[in-house]
Amino acid sequence: MSHLKTIDTRPSFTPHESGPLPERLISGDPVFRTWAQDVARGESVHTGVWEATPGETRSIKGETFEFCHILAGLIELTPEGGEPVLYKAGDSFVMKPGFVGVWKTIETVRKIYVTVK
Repeated sequence: MSHLKTIDTRPSFTPHESGPLPERLISGDPVFRTWAQDVARGESVHTGVWEATPGETRSIKGETFEFCHILAGLIELTPEGGEPVLYKAGDSFVMKPGFVGVWKTIETVRKIYVTVK
């Protein structure tokens, strides 16, 4: 097992496609594509590339920590009770356990993600 993993930002394999849970959809008809690329620590750490088309959803992290690095696109995150923050290509951020807010994809977004449960 290698202890080094390169994340392919333009993977050639078919992604898993999904959409938001109906109770989390606020507006639009976003499509999510996930290219899972690594799992570690007994399924508690996941890494890969994720893409979403425009739309607005409720984001609820629960016990999950998520690091995101935006590769392309534009999003607006609004934490519950907070002010909106824009993220674009080149930006990175963390949503800590307990994060609740609104994720608005303004332009189709592609990001590298690392989640830890």
